[in-house]
Amino acid sequence: MIGPERGDTARKLPWMVKDVQWAEEAGLDTAWVPQIPTDLDALVAVALMAANTTRIELGTAVVPLQAQHPIALARQALAVHAAAGGRLALGVGPSHHWIVTDMLGLPYEKPARLVRNYLEVMNAALNGPGPVDVDNDDFHVHNPIDVTDIPTSILVAALAPVMLRVAGELASGTILWMADERAIGEHIVPRITKAAAAAGRPEPRVVAGIPVVLCADTEVDEARGWANRLLGHAEYSPNYERLLEHGNATDVGDLLAAGDESALLDRMRSFSDAGVTDLSLRVLPIGADRDARIASRDRTLISAPHAANEQGCDPHAGEGGLRRAAARGLDLPAPP
Repeated sequence: MIGPERGDTARKLPWMVKDVQWAEEAGLDTAWVPQIPTDLDALVAVALMAANTTRIELGTAVVPLQAQHPIALARQALAVHAAAGGRLALGVGPSHHWIVTDMLGLPYEKPARLVRNYLEVMNAALNGPGPVDVDNDDFHVHNPIDVTDIPTSILVAALAPVMLRVAGELASGTILWMADERAIGEHIVPRITKAAAAAGRPEPRVVAGIPVVLCADTEVDEARGWANRLLGHAEYSPNYERLLEHGNATDVGDLLAAGDESALLDRMRSFSDAGVTDLSLRVLPIGADRDARIASRDRTLISAPHAANEQGCDPHAGEGGLRRAAARGLDLPAPP
């Protein structure tokens, strides 16, 4: 996860470019860009990152579907995918009621049905060239698309059983947040894998986002508390509340990989054992002031890729290898 951090807009994009160049040089497989409701457009940021890198896969995590027509999103994704030389992984999802309804003023009704109907249009558009002729309960589309010579993969933020079935049948995998090892191994992976197999699709990618920090054992509790204060707002989404019920974690602090390098390695291995194919690491620096947080960030950035390599991951892993992506936390506020 590489996202726009605090600071003036003129500096955000150069920071993001610097971050993705670091990720590519570190041998990471993917950089995931979150679509923050109050900030820069993720797909535009991906296009800029693509112009400044050569190898690393670039993904969105995730683009809310309700804000635009599927043909409009398909055109944008195809343009970015072409600019990236086929390196885009398009992560999409139905978002949350507090974004769709409270911020955008749009209805948040039957999100699973909307995602299925939306993906029917997107798949037709991305698998061309040719006419996109789709009629379903939400869309009546008859629109040719002629720029689909590079296959584009879609991943869906799928948490509930119906959404996991949709993702397995119509997408290349799922992107997760607030899912621990038990939720992934017992709830996510069996459902999406069964749906993909029934639809004749390959085994799906399962991308798990987790916060991570390298720290002393005596700092782990502090780090978990800081994770809950900084990232805990997500727990109050009904979607995440239901997902937490499938696992052992009760809050985002329980998902944090924290401790020395062996502790980080053990936590990464546990996610791999649960069926995760891609780890998206969100670096969460700790410290009383900015200098301390920068030092914490830098230590974690050095250690996390090394721990992933020790886990047995080829930096360019394909099938059979756990793919890795990292986030860099830059200017986080100090803990109270």
